[in-house]
Amino acid sequence: MEQNGTRINKYLSELGLCSRREADKWIEMGRVTINGKKPEAGTRITRRDKVRVDGRVVSEPSEPDVYLAFNKPPGVVCTTDTSDPDNIVDYVNYPKRVFPIGRLDKPSGGLIFMTSDGDIVNKILRAGNEHEKVYEVTVDKQVTPEFISKMAGGVPIMGTMTKKCNVEMLTPHSFRIVLVQGMNRQIRRMCEHFEYDVKKLKRTRIMNVSLDIPQGQWRDLTEAELAEITRLTKNSSKTADKKTVSQKPKPKPKAQPNNKRSGPPKGKNFSGRNASTSGRSGGKNKTSGRRKKR
Repeated sequence: MEQNGTRINKYLSELGLCSRREADKWIEMGRVTINGKKPEAGTRITRRDKVRVDGRVVSEPSEPDVYLAFNKPPGVVCTTDTSDPDNIVDYVNYPKRVFPIGRLDKPSGGLIFMTSDGDIVNKILRAGNEHEKVYEVTVDKQVTPEFISKMAGGVPIMGTMTKKCNVEMLTPHSFRIVLVQGMNRQIRRMCEHFEYDVKKLKRTRIMNVSLDIPQGQWRDLTEAELAEITRLTKNSSKTADKKTVSQKPKPKPKAQPNNKRSGPPKGKNFSGRNASTSGRSGGKNKTSGRRKKR
């Protein structure tokens, strides 16, 4: 079924019940209902909707989607590729197919969502929606007020400047950082810019959900957590935030020579010989194949 739903006439046609034109007639006659209500022509449905024709349920039963909070241990890879022995899907071993929302580096750990609902993934991940993610980071050198200030003010990485963020020191060698971006290895790259090496990185919060389970364990998101996530992603932007994406500058187009003729002379082929005699060997000047101007 399409991400934004399928038109009801197409849906009924794909079930083999009728043609799309016949489905439109059934809708006009009031024979079709969606969740107990008579739809209009062009109404879209999702796999969660219950469709009836003449009172008989014709929609396929669907199981409720799964939403998990998982405390990923370092060493687990956020991939659905089961050929990777450290893949997160096999590690969680959930009885229904689920996949991670976003990723954490293999050496990193902490909170990550897993779900069977593909519709919610982009809404959570898009940086333009300002969805907060909180990390606790341990580094190899002493954390200074200058380092904290520079990290918070924006750091040039991957050809762009990171957004300003909230950073606070926890211990002489660790700090907490709140991001709304999801650039590849962002925190590690930011630290590397100031010649700091990340020794430990753990995500402790995504949006309204905090890490509260032991490492390697998962739990279902609560109804209250899901309701708040739904509220926060209700007006999710349709496109990614371009400022967070590293883009190479487009090369300037080459200047075109000021020549009225953009192709070979009319009536001649690309070798410069007359098209009607291009197969002949005639002509004394065989190198240019052109007549000298007099």
